[in-house]
Amino acid sequence: MEDIFAEDFIRLRQENPNIQIIDVREKLEFHTFNIGGTNIPLGDLPNAIKEDDLDIDPNKTIIVICQKGLRSKTAKVILQNAGFRKAKNLIGGLIKLQSVS
Repeated sequence: MEDIFAEDFIRLRQENPNIQIIDVREKLEFHTFNIGGTNIPLGDLPNAIKEDDLDIDPNKTIIVICQKGLRSKTAKVILQNAGFRKAKNLIGGLIKLQSVS
């Protein structure tokens, strides 16, 4: 599945405020600033998938976010390889999102 630009994410979230978001930044980053969603640091993601510890519907779109879009791009691949085919990376991450909001 293709990634999503910040402007499209804003529209998508307005249309569906309950969209599934996974924030793969570290816990301190998440607690300092976040837009909601589930915080699963990138390093913890493979184990969370293995342990079936994700409260995420694999049949719905999942937006994966981080600070700049690099960690979330990696996380998207991990999720897709685990069967979460509708995972999308937020291009440019939270930095880009803040610049267009």
